[in-house]
Amino acid sequence: MKLRAVLAAAGAVSLSALGFFAVSSPMAHAATGCSVTYTKNDWGSGFTTNIAIKNLGDALSSWTLTYAYTGNQTLTSGWSGTWSQSGKNITVTNASWNGSLATGASTTIGAQFSYSGTNTDPTSFAINGTTCTGSVTTSPSPSPTTTGSTSAPKLHVSGNKLVDANGTAVTLRGVNRSGGEFACIQGYGIWDGAVDDTATAAIASWNAKAVRVPLNEDCWLGQSWVNSAYAGATYQAAVKAYVATLEAHGLVPILDLHWTYGLWTGNDSHCSTAHAECQKPMPDSAESPAFWTSVAGTFKGDTSVMFDLFNEPYPNNNIGTMTYAQSWACWRDGGSACPGLTYDAAGMQSLVNAVRGTGATNVILVGGNSYSNDLSQWLTYKPSDATGNLAASWHSYNGNYCNTSSCWDQQIAPVAASVPLIASEIGEGDCGHSYIDTLMTWLDSHAASYDAWTWNTWDCSAGPSLISNLDGTPTAYGAGYKAHLTS
Repeated sequence: MKLRAVLAAAGAVSLSALGFFAVSSPMAHAATGCSVTYTKNDWGSGFTTNIAIKNLGDALSSWTLTYAYTGNQTLTSGWSGTWSQSGKNITVTNASWNGSLATGASTTIGAQFSYSGTNTDPTSFAINGTTCTGSVTTSPSPSPTTTGSTSAPKLHVSGNKLVDANGTAVTLRGVNRSGGEFACIQGYGIWDGAVDDTATAAIASWNAKAVRVPLNEDCWLGQSWVNSAYAGATYQAAVKAYVATLEAHGLVPILDLHWTYGLWTGNDSHCSTAHAECQKPMPDSAESPAFWTSVAGTFKGDTSVMFDLFNEPYPNNNIGTMTYAQSWACWRDGGSACPGLTYDAAGMQSLVNAVRGTGATNVILVGGNSYSNDLSQWLTYKPSDATGNLAASWHSYNGNYCNTSSCWDQQIAPVAASVPLIASEIGEGDCGHSYIDTLMTWLDSHAASYDAWTWNTWDCSAGPSLISNLDGTPTAYGAGYKAHLTS
């Protein structure tokens, strides 16, 4: 929605301090006032900004925010409003759902920018052409240099438990924050919405203790087919900055290899390209070991960070050219152990080796077969790890085949008795929470950790979404999860 379309066209007033021209509102006698809190998450060549707007005047049915930068900051994407840029000037009009602001009400918007040189914060903002006379607060988020020195616990494995540096058992209940796997490869950013200090504080306010961050190997490795603005060193710096922000809020980052390289157009194919544009049946030997060598080398000094090797392997029920036992051999060993796969797969053992080859001792999560829902042979084919810091990753949705307590008792409980069990994705597709309520009770009884999918604002019909706004406003599904975490 363009707010200018509903404003009167007469009486332009110069705002020389900002370099804007604004037209007078048809509500000429309405009192206008606002305050702004501006925060940013800066990684040196780009940043995300989170802008909280508070209406201090009469109620608004719609609004336009304007402000300006002094450097070469360039808008790349925006959310929770319609963003545009002309020279140094930024204009944001409300979205359909946040245009109405009662007196004293607030809303939060955000965007991503690239830049070079100095990134000076703006100091003056206007709503509907009137400069905000309330407070303007600017606050950068924690620097990436804080990684490893914050309040998130340092973790290792002891028996079937995660423990901190003092040997105290730690159970992690948290959320997934999707975006890093798809925004970069689709060419419009690095994250799906704000990941700054304010947005992260909203996650922590639910009593979350961990955030799983899906990543894209093409983007991390800077492949030529990825927009260079969102790839290589820029992408890596953004991930490091987000890890620092999470840790500053006491949240354990779980870095997950979600989308990978490899051409698969067979049964249950999700895309017809070799590029990392979708979920593939197995990680690939062309890029996945290199990805983990680089990621582990980056974070090996920080054992608050955990590594989830591969989102959802599914060689057993989708390639169709191997027996069930062969599919587990494929899962562990890759390569020639995967007959019928049309690219050279990297097995879980080779990815463990890639991580450990850097000297990293971080806890590694390994998902099972059948989209990580099947752990029945996980202990039999468990990769070897000299450090002993290996945990099982399990995904559980109401639509999975193993979705009953009897199946969990038979297949999942033995794994939880042997190694730490982390249900790194749980959820249900009806935007309710009856399934996860039952599941969380079972997981709690086995001292297992879990992360709900997902802390994103898409409609529930597109997948389980915990929130309708990045300020932490829950959906019906999210309300059930939040109630459990805060109880």
